[in-house]
Amino acid sequence: MRHFANLDDHGALFLREPEDVGRDSDPALRAVALGATLYVPGIRPDLVRDVHRQTALGAGSLVLCLEDSVADDDLPLAEQQVEQALRLLATEDDPAVLPQLFLRVRSPEHLERLVERFGDRPLDALSGIVLPKFEATDGAGERYFSVLDRVNATRSGGRRLLVMPILESPSIMHRETRTTTLAGIHELLAARRADVLAVRIGATDLSSVFGLRRPSDLTVHDVHVLASVIGDVVNTLGRANDGFVVAGPVWEHYPSSDRVFRTQLRTTPFQEAGDLALRRQLLLEGFDGLLREVALDRANGLTGKTVIHPRHVPLVHAMSVVTDEEYSDASDVLARESGGVAPSRYGNKMNEMKPHHAWAERTMLRARAFGVSTPDVTYVDLLERSLP
Repeated sequence: MRHFANLDDHGALFLREPEDVGRDSDPALRAVALGATLYVPGIRPDLVRDVHRQTALGAGSLVLCLEDSVADDDLPLAEQQVEQALRLLATEDDPAVLPQLFLRVRSPEHLERLVERFGDRPLDALSGIVLPKFEATDGAGERYFSVLDRVNATRSGGRRLLVMPILESPSIMHRETRTTTLAGIHELLAARRADVLAVRIGATDLSSVFGLRRPSDLTVHDVHVLASVIGDVVNTLGRANDGFVVAGPVWEHYPSSDRVFRTQLRTTPFQEAGDLALRRQLLLEGFDGLLREVALDRANGLTGKTVIHPRHVPLVHAMSVVTDEEYSDASDVLARESGGVAPSRYGNKMNEMKPHHAWAERTMLRARAFGVSTPDVTYVDLLERSLP
């Protein structure tokens, strides 16, 4: 899989093109390359077509969901459809046509039952398993890993399944239990570091603890009880020296919604690109809120995002490309191992070699996954080319 490979003449957009990412790639690169992870309800009638279509449109990671997106009464049918889809996808002659594909289950017992039902071959289509409502204190986390161990004992190399736990339980939302809960999760995940691709945050379930739902013109970072959880999750699990990739919470709004607040999507970048019509389109579809949330996600230590609509994918990916300015700063920081400070080549900031070192390493990893744009290319140009 390579980001932006679906665009014609995409090389003209990049100073350094994105790298190919596969199951044998560095897990850190695979985690960053998840980008916009698109959830697909397992109850959809033609999952194979959905996977192929969204991959062709640029999705790099998809989740076939058997949890909250499927009603209890529909679960048997959804399981049948997911099994059929995985059997067909596992026969693909060229594994490069598949994205990083994951299965979201309901519980350790559910995972165990599906593994026994599917057998080994359908699992070949999967990169891993998404573990909802993940905790360590209730024993579910250990049970998930016990099933994973049995599955991976019969697999090798790039065929091993990795996991993405979702943090979304009330004990994480509640202040009095949060620290202990997160510490227990960190201890368990650190002990199983090689099996964990990324950590996800379930903002919808966390919001439900207080009966909240954010509107499309507010970001998750504007809702203080949610923002405090995100800060604590990154503080515990996303530290630069030994942390995990922590993905941004779901953006759950479809195109078109009523606006209450004035947009913060600046006119100038679109004016300079000669594409004010694109700005108008983004505003009409309510995407300015998503763009702002993606920017705030990165500023708060999050990488990538969960999305539930195909049109969200190109927006997240356009915002993930490393600019020439970022790449120049990161290169200069990493070139000076002895420390010190120096002005940016862009003449607008000071680079401090030691404090900015971890940021520079993360930026270089993102550059490998999403590429480095040429100096005259902005996210507006990438959006214009990427949006269907």
